[in-house]
Amino acid sequence: MDTMKLNLLLFLILALGLISCNSQKKLIKEGRQPELISNDFEFTEGPASDAEGNVYFTDQPNNRIHRWSANDGSISVFMEDAGRANGLYFDYDGSLLAAADENSEIWKISPEKDVEVLIDSYEEDRLNGPNDLWIASDGGFYFTDPYYQRDYWERTEREIEEERVYYVNLQGEISIGVEDLVKPNGIIGTPDGKKLYIADIGDNKTYSYKINPDGSLSDKKLFTELGSDGMTIDSGGNIYLTGNGVTIFDKSGKKIQHIPIDKDWTANVTFGGKNQQTLFITAQESIYSLEMNVKGVRW
Repeated sequence: MDTMKLNLLLFLILALGLISCNSQKKLIKEGRQPELISNDFEFTEGPASDAEGNVYFTDQPNNRIHRWSANDGSISVFMEDAGRANGLYFDYDGSLLAAADENSEIWKISPEKDVEVLIDSYEEDRLNGPNDLWIASDGGFYFTDPYYQRDYWERTEREIEEERVYYVNLQGEISIGVEDLVKPNGIIGTPDGKKLYIADIGDNKTYSYKINPDGSLSDKKLFTELGSDGMTIDSGGNIYLTGNGVTIFDKSGKKIQHIPIDKDWTANVTFGGKNQQTLFITAQESIYSLEMNVKGVRW
């Protein structure tokens, strides 16, 4: 290779590196840092945005679901006696699905706060403890079912040995999606309904799967050697993992950014606000917001 071609190649490599670096910096609005919204809770989890950008999140130890208003930034109690809800996700009809692990159930909560229990067992065995969920483009949903012994349970043993991921179709039929993980926890899919990401927090890894037309999962691939509690995705396909703050990976699995949070544990994350351009982060007794340049996607 002659000197001119070598210099051109080096220039292109440097230029691509600068473009990549700049694109990473552009995820977060310039000069913005996570801002504390409130620290008046015991343990926050499960943030989910509705069609208007209001963000709902849980305070599991206090058995409540709270609502942050996109209009004025106020926080109010949406529901008491919330089934010890953990993960939340809005469906296409505006109902809130909740992983309610008090009695190992998946709840559907209407805007009027009427509760319908969608799932509580698999082949007559009680679920371990639904933790997080994601609604697919076909209207069915996936949920993770790890086993965390709760102090509010009377039971001390599981009925299902495997800690699985399940799929529930539009007819309400439940099937096994994945059962070879140690402890599945966070879950999120792409808006085109073609790929599902599942965090195995028990093995500190996150995997991607192909979503088949019948809702089954195949083509398991290691996405990154980092597990996660809750997860989200932005409009560019970047994946946001939690635990030690928020760590962002591009769709190829390359780490591109880390958002530090001054807490021992960051539990979950989602996009919300009127333009879906604010990142909401739940961490222990607190909830934070961070203005972004990228937008979230709810489906």
